[in-house]
Amino acid sequence: MLTQTSFQGKLTKTEDLFIPFVVAGDPTPELTIQFALRLQKAGADILELGVPYSDPLADGPTIQRAAQRALQQNMSLTKAIELVPKLREAGVEIPVVIFTYYNPVIQMGYDRFFEMLEENGAEGVLIPDLPYEESEEIRGLAEEKGVEFISLVAPNSDTRIKQIAEHAKGFLYCVSTLGVTGGSNQMSAETLSFIKKVKEHSQVPVAVGFGVSTNEDVQLVREHSDGVIIGSKIIRLIEGELEAFENGQEEEALERFYQEIHQLVK
Repeated sequence: MLTQTSFQGKLTKTEDLFIPFVVAGDPTPELTIQFALRLQKAGADILELGVPYSDPLADGPTIQRAAQRALQQNMSLTKAIELVPKLREAGVEIPVVIFTYYNPVIQMGYDRFFEMLEENGAEGVLIPDLPYEESEEIRGLAEEKGVEFISLVAPNSDTRIKQIAEHAKGFLYCVSTLGVTGGSNQMSAETLSFIKKVKEHSQVPVAVGFGVSTNEDVQLVREHSDGVIIGSKIIRLIEGELEAFENGQEEEALERFYQEIHQLVK
């Protein structure tokens, strides 16, 4: 009988998931914790904690700016993982997934990486630039340590969708885009077909991320998947409060952030 992972124990539902992404250390490690608490209060079910990287090929300019702010705080893979127990001490109870590029993991070494995840209580890991076909060893180590290895599947993965979905753990990150067909706020037939195909093969919740920025987008994704992943929009809301933080208006800024997130995902 398979032992329940810590991720599964902390995830209280498998539908209508809200999965926010923040960069560890943006704009400071202490404020990352405060933003995580507000996201949890607004209904977040899983937190993706991004590790800033100096060459983030898969990230858009918004997340690149967040990474630069975090790097100025001397944030690293080690420090990001060590932020997890601090999140717990502050009251974050939802599963935390470390979102990192592959190169820092190689530099740290697989064994040390998974030891750190286990020691610090991170429930999952997501490595966007590690192809599924090359992930067997790292997936095996994750399973040994009770850490969920989160897979990504994209429309160009067509011949691989079944394989990736059938082996997915935790939740499946479905990389998609909004298309317009017959009016605004509708998904293209191709996108709907893709999500449907992924859900047919997945034993875990399928969450869609594509640059969602409005409540209408959130509602649309909820109609066709098990969860919505929001990253750049959250980073932009954080950016909008940087001046307030510099002026010592932390509580007001955090409250505005919470209200914006609440309106976005309600």
